[in-house]
Amino acid sequence: MTTPPRFVHVVDDVPELEGVRPVLVHALDGFLDAGHAGSLAAGSLLGEQPGRVVASFDIDEFYDYRARRPPMTFAENHYEGYEAPRLVVRLQHDDADVPYLLLHGPEPDTHWEAFCRAVLHLVERFDVRMTVALGSVPMAVPHTRPVKLTNHATRPDLLVQENVWTGDIRVPSSAQALLEIRLGEADQDACGFVAHIPHYVAQFDYPRAAATLLEQVSVVTDLVWDLEGLRVLGEEKMVEISAQIEESADVREVVRGLEQQYDAFHRAAADEAPSLLAEPRDLPSGDELGAEFERFLAGLDGPDRED
Repeated sequence: MTTPPRFVHVVDDVPELEGVRPVLVHALDGFLDAGHAGSLAAGSLLGEQPGRVVASFDIDEFYDYRARRPPMTFAENHYEGYEAPRLVVRLQHDDADVPYLLLHGPEPDTHWEAFCRAVLHLVERFDVRMTVALGSVPMAVPHTRPVKLTNHATRPDLLVQENVWTGDIRVPSSAQALLEIRLGEADQDACGFVAHIPHYVAQFDYPRAAATLLEQVSVVTDLVWDLEGLRVLGEEKMVEISAQIEESADVREVVRGLEQQYDAFHRAAADEAPSLLAEPRDLPSGDELGAEFERFLAGLDGPDRED
């Protein structure tokens, strides 16, 4: 077993995990959390009574306070209610009372390699059989179609679905992605899912994606949860978005174009090399889209949470 890194504190006695090889699910606030899908999924798993903290990270070593200032309250003439960020691992139980671990909190801003070493130590310490990452990114997809996921893993046999495109693509890195690489190098099983969030609502809660992510976690881990609450929230959000779109002919036209693009893409033959634009189209420029959706977003409720 690796030497405990100095950035993480681990509980010595966790009798619930004796003789158990748990799954470790991780969802981090930050870059890979469009539509707050991972955060919503983690919140659903935590419920009203979060499980016991079995490991905690020294947040000051990982967090850039000037980039993501934690909220506090100014009450008339004094400060109070400071909400300190926390990056922790909790012992949770699914609806069948099966124990698993949930790593949640802000994505580390610094010391990514130290973070990966710390998580690897936890994986070895608790004899984790698989880690599963939850993430989401903004994409040029319509909210009127099913949520699509990108599946990734350290070994091909851990994949449970085919992705919508093939080939290589350069993407910005993240702490979660680097963690999966390092786990694979250590011969630890790791996989994950990235939900595709309509780019025009990526800054707002998108519960449908959170439910879809957890449905796939159930497939790969056999953990079970009641996701009805997330699904209801998802339908309510769809009604809200649709009502706002109906008020703007320009936005409706853009969404219609995304629907046609989405449908054409998914009709493409499997032996073709699809791209995000399945066929040539005259779509608005980024500035034009931004102007239209700025007016659209102004009609929605404010963001459901602070970043």
